[in-house]
Amino acid sequence: MNILVTGSNGFIAKNLIQFLSEQQETNILSFNRQSSDDDLADAIEKADWIVHLAGVNRPLNEQEFIEGNVSLTQKIANLLIESNKKTPIILSSSIQAERDNAYGQSKLGGEQALLELQQSHGNPVYICRLANVFGKWSRPNYNSAVATFCHNIANDLPIQINDPEAIIRLVYIDDVVETFWRMIQGSYTPDQYFLINPEYQITVGQLADTLQAFKNSRNTLTTLPVGTGLTRALYSTYLSFLKPNQFDYTVPKHGDERGVFVEMLKTPDAGQFSYFTAHPGITRGGHYHHSKTEKFLVIKGKALFKFKHVITDEYYELETSGEEARIVETVPGWTHDITNIGDDEMVVMLWANEIFDREKPDTYAMPITD
Repeated sequence: MNILVTGSNGFIAKNLIQFLSEQQETNILSFNRQSSDDDLADAIEKADWIVHLAGVNRPLNEQEFIEGNVSLTQKIANLLIESNKKTPIILSSSIQAERDNAYGQSKLGGEQALLELQQSHGNPVYICRLANVFGKWSRPNYNSAVATFCHNIANDLPIQINDPEAIIRLVYIDDVVETFWRMIQGSYTPDQYFLINPEYQITVGQLADTLQAFKNSRNTLTTLPVGTGLTRALYSTYLSFLKPNQFDYTVPKHGDERGVFVEMLKTPDAGQFSYFTAHPGITRGGHYHHSKTEKFLVIKGKALFKFKHVITDEYYELETSGEEARIVETVPGWTHDITNIGDDEMVVMLWANEIFDREKPDTYAMPITD
């Protein structure tokens, strides 16, 4: 399948082209500002689908809106008619098309050119009215406030907020790209307009606070819930603005004669991750918890875990090592310890279901004696 992507050097196009290159039996044809009219005509002649992303949203003068958003679209329509091709076309329009401003009216003009093509020539037309698109490879001070805020916060530059309560409508680049792909695969029928789902809404102030929390998490070690929804998408976008020399950071490391203890990551409501080491013969622990629980994974060395019920004195022990992937879980009301019974340093990964609170540690000493 030959897929023509116009505006191929743009933010959305870069993500779409990368996605299409990962699919089976797709060949990408590109058109951009460096292409000629002959290049466009040749690509349209070969194309089985057209994804029309080329456009202007930051012109030097308003006339460029018409040239970039209406004239080029009309040129594509005329070439399809001249070559008698009924190639389906996806148009990247904007929610601004509903507004009475120069940009919105130019996007509306592009829509009308393709709707006339559909009516007169029978080309299937899919018009996507996009909210503010954000994601990796976007440009600060050009594509969206998200891109600008991400860039500035990542690089310790100031951000400007005129109205922190103003609401921004957002769609994530991966959702845009996947919607376009489903259209190409035939999951949609041509209607007048399409919106991308999910669409998110957030105030400018909340956006700034969220992005700042991502930056601060390297110091606090506390992450936001970045696994789903808008927070996940914003986190991915923020990270995409980091430079290679920002890819790493240090975390606190506490050491004594037993070994080291390193905190890696904390969460507001799902505990924290750490690791520790122990030299041969060293025992760590010797305490119990009322509510806290922990999961231990020995990733190097050989360990002996001992457990003793604080009331009944019931005793249990087990051995594990870095050669097996076995989680050992502590149970409230049982005192426990772990001893390195090997000849080399032991390394153990640890998850606790709550962040350690020095004011209320829920940790009570009770060594296990033979």
